[in-house]
Formats: sequence, C-alpha cells, structure tokens
Amino acid sequence: MDSGVYIALLRAINVGGTKKLLMADLRAMFEAAGCTDVRTYIQSGNVVFRAEPALAARIPALIQARIADSKGFEVPVVSRTAAELDAVVTGNPFLATGADPAQLHVGFLADAPSESRVAELDPDRSPRDAFEMRGREVYLHFPNGTARSKLTVDYLDRVLGTTITIRNWRTVGKLRDMTGGD
Repeated sequence: MDSGVYIALLRAINVGGTKKLLMADLRAMFEAAGCTDVRTYIQSGNVVFRAEPALAARIPALIQARIADSKGFEVPVVSRTAAELDAVVTGNPFLATGADPAQLHVGFLADAPSESRVAELDPDRSPRDAFEMRGREVYLHFPNGTARSKLTVDYLDRVLGTTITIRNWRTVGKLRDMTGGD
C-alpha cells in the first residue's frame, strides 16, 4: 500500500439537489490544490488522491474553502490515509459477529471524541441498531436499514462534538481497493 495515498470524504453533496457538486469539478479542485492521481468514486464525494503529507494534512480545510468560494455552501471534509482506511476495514467488529455486510456502515469523524463524549452515546437510542466506537470511527450495524435508525449524523455530531460522515460497507471496501489495499 502506497503511503502517499489519501482518501477525502465529503459530507452531504450530490450531483443534484441543494448541494450540487459535479465530480469533475471536485477532481479539478483537488488537482488545483496540488494533489495528483485524483479519482472519485460514485457521485457522493469520495476522493482518492496522492499528496505529500504536509499538503494532505491541509486538504480538508483547502477543499472546504474552495467549495465555499466557488459553490457558496459549506461541506465538511474528513480525510484518512490509505493505511488508516485499511485498518478500518480489517477492524470492523460486526464482521466477526456474522452481520450482513449490506447492513454495515462506518462513520468517519473529523476528530477523535473524548471518552466522556463517547460515554454519552445511548446504546438504546435505536433498538436493534448497534454501534461501536474505535478511535475516529464509529462502526454501525443497521439491521432495519438506515432510514429508520435514530443513530443519525445529527445525533452523532451533537453527542460526539465533532463532524461525521457515514459510508456504507460496500463503499468503504471499494475505496480501500482504490488505495491499493489488500
């Protein structure tokens, strides 16, 4: 796995609707910031790119500012290294329990929450749904689907005191494949 490969995950963008952002425009923003080998996956703000570590550390703020300047709306950007994404894939606690991968999601947090914030998460908030915090990720199991879950982005943002963006397990796996992960 190449150590110069990173993943950026943008929250709540699409090619239509209120936060319209074409993937070609998004790729161009990353290239203009100095990234190379920029690739997107599906139309919801998943970007795999190469950059020097110093630039990669600044990418979330740079891309947020470029989107705000050019499109007029705020979009949180969360990033991970290829190695961090690989650890997310190999560390999913719900796979060991035999959970259906189609029911699994991962919430990527901008910052690791404090232990006291994590302790505020209510395990009974959404019956049958389950979550497990590990560092800057929250693993989610939604046996009834995401539409009925009360473990929402707004709830997790508020309780954990950071920004989260959620991806389904299929997308997480595809992004890992795009980074050259095993």
